[in-house]
Amino acid sequence: MDELDNDLIAALKRNGRASLSELAARLGVTRTTVRARIARLEHAGQIAGYTVLTKGDLVVSPVRGLMMLGIEGRGIERIITRITGLAEVTSVHTTNGTWDLIVEIGTKTLEEFDQVLFAIRRIEGIKSSETNLLLSTRRGGRR
Repeated sequence: MDELDNDLIAALKRNGRASLSELAARLGVTRTTVRARIARLEHAGQIAGYTVLTKGDLVVSPVRGLMMLGIEGRGIERIITRITGLAEVTSVHTTNGTWDLIVEIGTKTLEEFDQVLFAIRRIEGIKSSETNLLLSTRRGGRR
């Protein structure tokens, strides 16, 4: 990926419905170049899909947070399966460093959030955790 690819992806993150003409004008290239770059990025898996983010998506789970987990032993796949089975869990990330997993959680209330934390902490093989509430969110790639 080069700078033009990165700029194209950033423009699509800002407005995934932008026309080829709009993207070409913004990037200073031809529509044919934009079309070819998008096709190549999709084929390579750099662009995995397109989605719509609605206002409702942002308020369904007003209490959101990240839970970092330290795992003991080799049961990480089993633990991931259990965690992803919880309706309040929006995603689970493997990572390096101090924590083995980062879990994104979204609930309607603090009480529900606390119940999810308690359920996760009871899973066998989790040795430590740290949780942070998300106070505000700004999306990257938008200007």
